[in-house]
Amino acid sequence: MSHFQIEAWLASQSQRAENALLHYLDSESSTPEQLHKAMRYAVLGGGKRIRPLLVYAASELRPKEMLDQALVDTAAAAIEMIHAYSLVHDDLPCMDDDDLRRGRPTVHKAFDEATALLVGDALQTRAFEILSNHHESDSPQMIAMRLAMIEALALASGSKGMAGGQAIDLQHVGKKMDLPALEQMHAMKTGALLICAVQLGGIAAQVSKEDLKSLHSFAKALGLAFQVVDDILDATADSATLGKTAGKDAAQDKPTYVTLKGLDYAQELAKELKGRALNSLSQFGPEADALRHLAGLVVDRKK
Repeated sequence: MSHFQIEAWLASQSQRAENALLHYLDSESSTPEQLHKAMRYAVLGGGKRIRPLLVYAASELRPKEMLDQALVDTAAAAIEMIHAYSLVHDDLPCMDDDDLRRGRPTVHKAFDEATALLVGDALQTRAFEILSNHHESDSPQMIAMRLAMIEALALASGSKGMAGGQAIDLQHVGKKMDLPALEQMHAMKTGALLICAVQLGGIAAQVSKEDLKSLHSFAKALGLAFQVVDDILDATADSATLGKTAGKDAAQDKPTYVTLKGLDYAQELAKELKGRALNSLSQFGPEADALRHLAGLVVDRKK
């Protein structure tokens, strides 16, 4: 790797993501106030911002002066809104029934269940609203890029992606699941949005089809690694460190990489997947350094 300053990059791009989200979220004084307050609570309450960071990192495959930075910011905000909506719904009593998220009460605890349901609905539609919000002066190429982004995000969010993975997860509480089935579930539930984040950056950078395939391979390995590390942390870390309820998978008798194959296997698999992700970027030069460092952060994280 080159002398890429990951700490400086993370600080600037994380702030960039926050600014984009602040720009696209309605103020608490907008009617209906309670809903907009709860939406801001759900989105702006911290988080690793892995998905916006992946959008930004993938967009850097093209020189900055050749990018439409506003479109990149829109994509970063849109995918984080989808992610935030999924967490709000995931925490509901009818799903995972959790009281803690990012170290504070979940949305249905801070507000109420009906508001939490509407927060998810509104964040999902807001994501597609901002991506589709084009200007009359936009070129046909720009409109095509927006459409490609909308299609990618819709596919990653729906029944063949995140929502489908969540459905499979709920169906297998207390039931046996083999390793291929577990991998498929996580490829949908967690991996689909991570792949989409890299796709969105690649679309903004107008990379070639071959480069998009490499990005897909990178993000597929990274998405699985992300979930394996989640399983490891759920089994080994405490709630204060995680900012959410630890040990919940075991308590709910959910199949995980740790429960299926053991902690040592899961830790080795995470390392292997990190290597696979990095190998997928071998054709790129220093322009992919942000992606390389993000892979390391995902696998080596402690919460």
